[in-house]
Amino acid sequence: MPIYPVDKPLNLTSHDVVAEARRRLGTRRVGHAGTLDPLATGVLTLLVGEATKLSPYLTASAKRYLAWVAFGAGTPTLDAEGPVTATADAVRLRALSPAAIAAEAGRFLELTEQRPPAYSAVKQGGERSYAAARRGEVVEPPARPVAYHRVELLAFAPRRAELPGRFAPGPDGWAPAASGRAFDLPPELAELPTALLRLEVGAGTYVRAFARDLGAALGVPAHLAGLVRTGAGGIDLARCTPLHALGEAEGLAPSEALDLPSLRLDAATALAVRQGKRLSLPLTGTTVLVDPDGQLAAIVEPREPRAPGGEAASTPVPVRILRAWQR
Repeated sequence: MPIYPVDKPLNLTSHDVVAEARRRLGTRRVGHAGTLDPLATGVLTLLVGEATKLSPYLTASAKRYLAWVAFGAGTPTLDAEGPVTATADAVRLRALSPAAIAAEAGRFLELTEQRPPAYSAVKQGGERSYAAARRGEVVEPPARPVAYHRVELLAFAPRRAELPGRFAPGPDGWAPAASGRAFDLPPELAELPTALLRLEVGAGTYVRAFARDLGAALGVPAHLAGLVRTGAGGIDLARCTPLHALGEAEGLAPSEALDLPSLRLDAATALAVRQGKRLSLPLTGTTVLVDPDGQLAAIVEPREPRAPGGEAASTPVPVRILRAWQR
């Protein structure tokens, strides 16, 4: 049940990557867990065969990003696709400061709802929002739940080219590092003041909307001038395979990719789980169960939520099998 995290190249859609994966892996049964826009790069998790059944769990995981937000120009797509449809005067741009940007960015940690971009896959009246927008019928989707777990300003400069250009993973996530790797970013629409931020967000949170709303909070139009997904659930960009090398990759075990606690079972219990038998296990929430060989047996959850301060995590509780996999 292989999971293949790939480093999505610039200017390819997630569908393009899936099509290439099908060709390189020799199977039609390939999907992905979490779309990346064409102008974004980084972690795109490909699921093959039985692993496609993991999509709801992987898609729901938190995502980590490096984001470049350019101030002074707004676009319909909220990114560097263009064209520029809103600008700010030079006086307002000169008034921007790292302190002001960091203060407004920090407010997103309190945000619980946000409007997705008009150019997005959100459905309205049974149709993808971007389909209507490309016909000229731009209708902003209604606000929906979002979660910002981490928002950090890493750097600010008068133009993107003056920001750090190399990055490496560290204990706090990917950060500027002189000996690190460079990322492919879309061409700049103009030389504009640009902030580099590190984000961790919940599923369904659009970073393009973050760029739009950060600019609005600072009184200027803004757009997403570059985006790299550095992590998704338990997968870090450092573990991703280049798309051209996908056929040579071994893939990851589901327990490595899922951002869930795991529990290793003995052979008898693993068999009972796969047979759908009722049983009790020591867990506190949704958990990945693996057999003695490290193969995925099931994803389960407690039949009843544990009360705060109740039984210890080591106490077995009746579990509900959400999905099981046979050997």
